Amino acid sequence: MALKPGVVSGEDYITLVNACKEGGYALAAVNCVGTDSVNAVMEAAAKNKSDIIIQLSNGGAQFYAGQGMSDGFQAKVLGAVSAAQHVHLLAEHYGICVVLHTDHANRKLVPWVDALIDHSESHYKATGRPLYTSHMLDLSEESIDDNLSECARMLKRMAPLDMSLEIELGITGGEEDGVGHEIEEGADSSHLYTQPEDVLQAYDLLSPLGHFSVAASFGNVHGVYKPGNVKLRPEILRNSQALVQETHATAANPLNLVFHGGSGSEKAKIAEALTYGVFKMNIDTDTQFAFAESVGKYVMDNARAFKYQIDPEDGTPYKKQYDPRKWLRAGEEGFIARLDEAIADLGSAGKSLAQ
Repeated sequence: MALKPGVVSGEDYITLVNACKEGGYALAAVNCVGTDSVNAVMEAAAKNKSDIIIQLSNGGAQFYAGQGMSDGFQAKVLGAVSAAQHVHLLAEHYGICVVLHTDHANRKLVPWVDALIDHSESHYKATGRPLYTSHMLDLSEESIDDNLSECARMLKRMAPLDMSLEIELGITGGEEDGVGHEIEEGADSSHLYTQPEDVLQAYDLLSPLGHFSVAASFGNVHGVYKPGNVKLRPEILRNSQALVQETHATAANPLNLVFHGGSGSEKAKIAEALTYGVFKMNIDTDTQFAFAESVGKYVMDNARAFKYQIDPEDGTPYKKQYDPRKWLRAGEEGFIARLDEAIADLGSAGKSLAQ
C-alpha cells in the first residue's frame, strides 16, 4: 500500500509498521539534536528510498530550542515542538515517510510527554493529525504494575489523537541522555532481560486501549561497551511473541517490537531480531561519532583556517574553509554514510511506502 510522503500517524503508521514486520525489515530510529542531524536523516532516507524514524530525547529537544533558554522544561517542550514543525514542513519534499517520536522518558519526564500531547491535541484540532506519531515511556525501573498503569493512562490520552505509545519492559543497559542504567563489569545482568510473562501482561492491558510497541530488553545496551559484559539474546523476543500468540490465538508476531541500543550491535543478532517482529532499531552513539569524526577530519585537513582568518605569512583568506556550512556539511555527510550502513543492515533500502 502506497502512502503519502511526509509525517505518518494513525492508520498510516500502523500500515508502515505492519509492512516492516511482514517484509522482515526495520526502520532506523535516529536521535537528532538540531536541523543538521534532522536534515541528514531525511537526506539519507531519500537517498536510500527508505522510510525513517526521527526521534528526540529530552536533552536533544532542549538543545534544539537553544542552550540560552533559562527555563529548561520550557526548552524541552518548545524544542520538541519546533523540531516536529520543521519535519512536518520538509518531510514530504524529501519523498519519504517519516515517523516522529520522542525517546526515553522516565518518571520525572512524564510531565514533558504530557505537555507534548497537549500540543498534539491542538495540532490535531487544526490539521486532523497529531504533532508526533508516538512517544516513549521508560518506567522500566519501577514495578511492572506501576509501569503499566502509567502507560495505560498515557495511551488513553494518545489513542484518540491517532498516536502510538512505546513502552519499555526490562532495563536497557547504559545511559541515554540521563535516562538508563549503567553497566558495571561483573555485575548481575539478569534485569537486562525482559520476561515474556511481563510482555503478556502488557499486551493484555494495553492492546484494548490503542496501538503500542514494546522495547523489550534482551541484553542490549546504549552506547558502546567492552564485549562480554552482556550478551544479546534475541530468542527472548521470539519467546515473548510465542507466548502472546499462543495465549490469544493471534497471527505470528503479534507484538510490535523495538530494538534499543543498536549502535555497535552484532549484525547477525540484528538480522535475527528482525525475524521476531522488530520494526524499529534505535541508533545514536554511532551517528554521533560519525558526525564528530567527519568534522574532526575536516578541521585537521584545514587546520590553519581554524587558527587564522587570513594567513599571516602569505595573506591567504580562509573564509571559504571556516564557513560553518563547510564543516557542518562534512559532519552531515559522515552522519549520512553511517545511516547508509544502518539502513542496509535493517533491510529497509528501496522499501519506502511513499508514492
